[in-house]
Amino acid sequence: MPYRKRLAAIILLDSFIVLAARYIRLITLNPEQSYWEESVFLFSTISLVICYNLFALVYKLHNKAWEYASVGELLTIFKVVTLAVAFTTGTQLLIFEDINVRGLWITWVLLLLFIGGSRFSWRVFRDNFMNKPENIKRTLIIGAGSGGTMVARQLLHNQEIDLKPVAFIDDDPKKFKLDILGIPVVGNSSHIVKTVEKYKIDNIIIAIPSLSKKEINRIFDECSKTKAKTQIIPKLEDLMTGKLSVNEFRDVQVEDLLGREPVELDINSISEYVSGKTVLVTGAGGSIGSEICRQICKFNPRKIVLVGHGENSIYLIDMELRRKYGEQIEIVPVIGDIQDRNRMFEVMGEHRPFVVYHAAAHKHVPLMEYNPREAVKNNIYGTRNVAEAADTFGVHAFVLISSDKAVNPPNVMGATKRFAELIIQSLAQQSSTKFVAVRFGNVLGSRGSVIPLFKKQIQAGGPVTVTHEDMTRYFMTIPEASRLVIQAGTLARGGEVFVLDMGEPVKIVDLAKNLIKLSGFSIEEIGIRFTGLRPGEKMYEELLNANEIHPEHVFPKIHIGKANVINADTLNRLINELLKMSELEMHDTLIAVANNRYDTSALLTAVN
Repeated sequence: MPYRKRLAAIILLDSFIVLAARYIRLITLNPEQSYWEESVFLFSTISLVICYNLFALVYKLHNKAWEYASVGELLTIFKVVTLAVAFTTGTQLLIFEDINVRGLWITWVLLLLFIGGSRFSWRVFRDNFMNKPENIKRTLIIGAGSGGTMVARQLLHNQEIDLKPVAFIDDDPKKFKLDILGIPVVGNSSHIVKTVEKYKIDNIIIAIPSLSKKEINRIFDECSKTKAKTQIIPKLEDLMTGKLSVNEFRDVQVEDLLGREPVELDINSISEYVSGKTVLVTGAGGSIGSEICRQICKFNPRKIVLVGHGENSIYLIDMELRRKYGEQIEIVPVIGDIQDRNRMFEVMGEHRPFVVYHAAAHKHVPLMEYNPREAVKNNIYGTRNVAEAADTFGVHAFVLISSDKAVNPPNVMGATKRFAELIIQSLAQQSSTKFVAVRFGNVLGSRGSVIPLFKKQIQAGGPVTVTHEDMTRYFMTIPEASRLVIQAGTLARGGEVFVLDMGEPVKIVDLAKNLIKLSGFSIEEIGIRFTGLRPGEKMYEELLNANEIHPEHVFPKIHIGKANVINADTLNRLINELLKMSELEMHDTLIAVANNRYDTSALLTAVN
């Protein structure tokens, strides 16, 4: 309805309500009143109608959306009615020098009842009869604080959401058995399973935006014992910045269940370091490399050079960054293979980057066991090409993306990553470029990560395959890994190995179980099958070798490892000999050197 027609209709309705209240007052007190009394009554009635509508306009009572009426609207009605009756009383006293206190009092009460009732009856009608979606899901809200209350209010008011809040759970004993918006607080988090059964809950919403990862993990563990779907409201910072609203629920994700808080960035140091500079990222189309590019662009570099071998992946990240930052940042896509030494020197010489993030590598453990020569060519020779090009053209800092698999590696992939670390540590001894390495564990959702494999297996009906029930890994998210890499560039002094404190390692089988539950299935429905260790796999990973551990943190939750450097000439001779070896010799040599099992000079003599 157009605003003017709506306003006119509400004024007519309210005027009728005022007249009805006056009439009821008349027949209640003295229906057979004198002519004098009739004149006073008529005057006060007209005065009351006019005063009420005037004050209603002043306080914008007619503009309220009554389907969302609450205490605020009730207070406005109280003000308007009280002022209208008071003004009418004063006018009547001035003109007639007489007032009927009892009559005006009854009129005031009736107006509050009738005006308030007319407004709230619309809300009651809307909440109970209008546009009710089919198959309403009975919903349990975890958290009866401000976040939970906002969620409940949204669910009660928004008829397009098919969720009906029926109970709260809260660990604060003071809230137990309280009613909030007509919804009872029925217990604490230990009562989740019983509550779901008792109230026939279909959906659970975790509505505590400030909840720590450890607490989310604990609560989700209780929720997963039920068949109800579990969702969570956005993070506190997303709510405060307006990025997301409280009713934008999302499914609980594996990242929420890591059991630790993510490492935060030193925004100021990164901004000073990157802003206005040229940044080059190798492997820019990969999962880690592309996220590094996204994070870097937030700090407004002058130019970002995207180097990659796969044209489609470089095209995708190039288009994504151009859409967001194309007007303020020069974005240069470069198709090039890091194994092509001349191409790497050509690119580095043309763009002269301030900092290089080297993310290009082969990372798949079993595949590299079957293809050691390719691992050597890409992870060792490729790294040397890019690193020496950076040294030649005076790059300020070079950050190598390494792996926890470089620590005491039993496999080719980890050994080649350790070789890559040795290369940049050797260069750091003689170069003006600050060469550093960053080690982190498994990255959730990255290419080669176990998560996409588990998801495909679940979608196919199972079973989920896990190599061993006791296997553990350190996990982090793609954004977190990328932040660590960027932060390492600002902390670089030369030759360091930076390692993220990733808390306690996670059992792979527990990760599989959580993912099955998050997908809405039970462990029994999907099943888990143990397949045994694959070639080159370890039962557990380490972040630092025993002789690399440095006691101090250079940044909150970031460790620094001591450098173990091999003589540059010896290292280069050994690397040059690798591709001349048979695959078996290559495998054994890589593992031996990466684990410091042989004197490299003696090993070279034996090889030659």
